[in-house]
Amino acid sequence: MKHNKILLSFLVVALVFISCTKLNERYRSELAQGNTASITPAELLVSAYSSIQGTFQGNGNLISAAQVTSDETIVPTRAGDWDDNGLWRSLFLHTWNADHSFLSGAFSSLLGAQFAASNVLQFSPSPQQAAEARFIRALSMFWVLDGWDQVPYREDLVDYKLAPKTLKGTEAADFIISELNAIMNTLPDGSPTSAYVASKDAARVLLMKMYLNKGVFANRAAPTFAAADMTQVITLADQIIGSNKYALNDNFFDAFAPDNDVKSKESIFSLLNTGTSARGSDAMRGFQYMVNHYNMNPGGWNGWSTLSDFYDKFEATDTRRGVAYSYPGSLPNPGNRVNVGFLEGQQYNLTTGDPLNARNPASAPLVFTKAVKIRETDPNTLELAGVRAVKYAFDYGTSGDFKKNDYIMFRYADVLLMKAEAMARSGNTAGALPIVNSIRAKRGATALASVDLNALLDERGRELYWESWRRQDLIRFGKYLLAWQEKPADAGTRNLLFPIPSSQLAVNPNLTQNPGYN
Repeated sequence: MKHNKILLSFLVVALVFISCTKLNERYRSELAQGNTASITPAELLVSAYSSIQGTFQGNGNLISAAQVTSDETIVPTRAGDWDDNGLWRSLFLHTWNADHSFLSGAFSSLLGAQFAASNVLQFSPSPQQAAEARFIRALSMFWVLDGWDQVPYREDLVDYKLAPKTLKGTEAADFIISELNAIMNTLPDGSPTSAYVASKDAARVLLMKMYLNKGVFANRAAPTFAAADMTQVITLADQIIGSNKYALNDNFFDAFAPDNDVKSKESIFSLLNTGTSARGSDAMRGFQYMVNHYNMNPGGWNGWSTLSDFYDKFEATDTRRGVAYSYPGSLPNPGNRVNVGFLEGQQYNLTTGDPLNARNPASAPLVFTKAVKIRETDPNTLELAGVRAVKYAFDYGTSGDFKKNDYIMFRYADVLLMKAEAMARSGNTAGALPIVNSIRAKRGATALASVDLNALLDERGRELYWESWRRQDLIRFGKYLLAWQEKPADAGTRNLLFPIPSSQLAVNPNLTQNPGYN
């Protein structure tokens, strides 16, 4: 079935040149060619960047694991549609088994990215090329640590008789932190318009993630947050803020537009998409296709939705909830209908302005409802149930399947929210409040009178929805195992970690299955 075709092909992403303008133009030209025929450090670095990309974009394996297991995203089975042998339901309900194909695929893809990055180091790269490869390796290891706790690591790529050693918990966290600190001074400075290249600020953000979650990696069921770790988060945030290179966008959706690489002021690290077939994947298209109804433009697969409890966290004035967004290549949109954010209620043809109807029955108005169930069986609501989320504005200006929106991994608003959280966990909620309210003011939301950890989790949800952080946030805030709309509470703590795929256990004796999956 088309919904089960997880988009794993790699997108060629980034070579390294130190300067801006002319060299960046040359850089993009090299990327568009996608030439990796000869083995050079530069070309191997392109492969390393591309290897991290496919599992995040569209409905790739890792974004499915990070999103569909959270209270932000539901993929309802619509009669027989979106059934896929229960793969989507088991993610949402936390009933996956030890060999769930999406979870196995995510684990394998991340290890592939680690291998590709390590491979660069075998071919005498320049110091900067080596630093970028080590950043990509650290990033892939971070996501493996976050999901599976056990991180296979192979420094020697020559003697394959030796099984990769496995770093676990705080040992893996300490290794990633040491790697990032070791390469910090060798990485380029970076800027929002060169965010597709690993930079010092990208390393700082990943370090913030590491320190913020360090207590979680030590004990997911009962994490503690050391004052020294929270101080590190705040110090790193202040370094990024003090550079004055980044700012909150005046329009929230500029961060996700087809031209986000040139107009977003928030991008710190992104995955480059050029809009040509040389990029190797149509995964960005999937962000629309997996949510849009068949009769919309673009016609979609009528699947992924959000839950009404999550949608109701937004005020009506909050622009993050949805706006009529005009951007290069957008449709005329007579009537200024909401075309980004959350799509709820009657949907319209964005070229003619006419209201759309459902497909079956064709006489029914296409009205997306807040009411949604994990199993939709009523023929009158199969196509209509669920508010839809469109975070990335569709690139109508690029023909074919390949779109220009760069996928955003790290952005400035997250830096501000992580600083606010670290301050709150250090007892300084008064200092966290103006940071949160500065974001809310930009988004058209009313100022909060006070802030606590629950408020911070809600604000992270409103700001970062569908950016792959929700599962991690829910675990850190102690909410992941609780019941939420359409999902009962988890029995025990098994689901705080994903299972190690049996295929990996068979080839690496240094891996052991995570508790509860035997």
